[in-house]
Amino acid sequence: MYKSLSICDFTPKEEIETRLEGLRKRMALEDISFTVILQNVDLFYFTGTVQKGVLIVPADQPPFFFVEKSMYRAGMESPLEIIPIKKDKDIGSILSDKNIIRGRGGMELDVLPVTLFERWKSILGHDNFVDVSPLIKDLRLIKSAFEIAQIIKSGQIISHVFQKAKEIIREGMREVDIDAALVAEMRKINHQGFLRMRGFNQEMMCGYVTQGYSATISSNADVPISGFGLSPAIGQGSSVNVVKGGVPVIVDFGGGYNGYITDETRVYAVDELKDIFLKGYQVSREIIEEIMGFAREGVDATEIFAKALGRVKAAELEKYFMGHGEGQVSFVGHGLGLEINELPVITPRHKTILKEGMVFAFEPKFIFPNEGAVGIEVDFIVRKDGLQRVTDSPIDIIYV
Repeated sequence: MYKSLSICDFTPKEEIETRLEGLRKRMALEDISFTVILQNVDLFYFTGTVQKGVLIVPADQPPFFFVEKSMYRAGMESPLEIIPIKKDKDIGSILSDKNIIRGRGGMELDVLPVTLFERWKSILGHDNFVDVSPLIKDLRLIKSAFEIAQIIKSGQIISHVFQKAKEIIREGMREVDIDAALVAEMRKINHQGFLRMRGFNQEMMCGYVTQGYSATISSNADVPISGFGLSPAIGQGSSVNVVKGGVPVIVDFGGGYNGYITDETRVYAVDELKDIFLKGYQVSREIIEEIMGFAREGVDATEIFAKALGRVKAAELEKYFMGHGEGQVSFVGHGLGLEINELPVITPRHKTILKEGMVFAFEPKFIFPNEGAVGIEVDFIVRKDGLQRVTDSPIDIIYV
């Protein structure tokens, strides 16, 4: 008899079936006969579990969910019928007489290593594949009521972190010690322990605590503020820099509940901040408040970026907006879900019409070379008549 120790709800069968039907409809439009799902996040999205296996989704038949390990966990967590296998090579022979492996196949070519891609071509005896990841990303763009419930619970973890940070942050403390205390607080209230980010060499910590010089150093990560970190082997995150008065302490943390990620940032300060930081913070706040009154279903995401940039230019802070020099990034917002870099992306180039159920983090930030950084990040759920905040955490500067 199965005994679950999970504190999260398993993905309902109806939810899984709706997702699979959505994928099939998109496959039909692209003339894709079958899709092979291998990546953990996509496996979880379509099966409800991340056990070692593969999901084959024919365009005109029920899915085939093959599991090598752990059958026990997969049977507990997934509503799909499971086909046990001893090794992945068995799948080719099982499917050989079912007339499924034909026509154009789809695979997650944005994340699949070439050697694994070639292996699956050999296992299935088929070499006509296209990238199905754009269809999956499009499907995952609109969150269901079940997903939004998970995201809101993830946001509650972040709200708790910001509240505890006021009690923890003190002058003279190292960034990494503050980080450690906040991560412990998150784990105590059931944070899943890490965040997922799609793409080759894309890595993400649960949070960043940075201040002053360390907040101005860019890294290989596609983020405006990455922190200096503790080692060139990682090159991002909290450092041994100590908190000083008059300079913002940036607390940028991601919640993680049942796979679903939230991402928000607050500013803390010991003593009154310098004028340049107060100016940057005020512009960030004005941008967020304007967007909250403007954005809703039907608005183009490029309009959101344009309004933000307009305020930045009016304040003559453009060269510090979302990074500086080589560290400047081209977006002011990004989608959230099972990965921290989902759609929509809020840039001047990506024309995306907002629809109800989209979820995104919006993060106007300013980085002043050799001085420090300041900014706010809030998460929004798109509704027909406006934006719904994911958390109820205030966005004021928090003095400690």
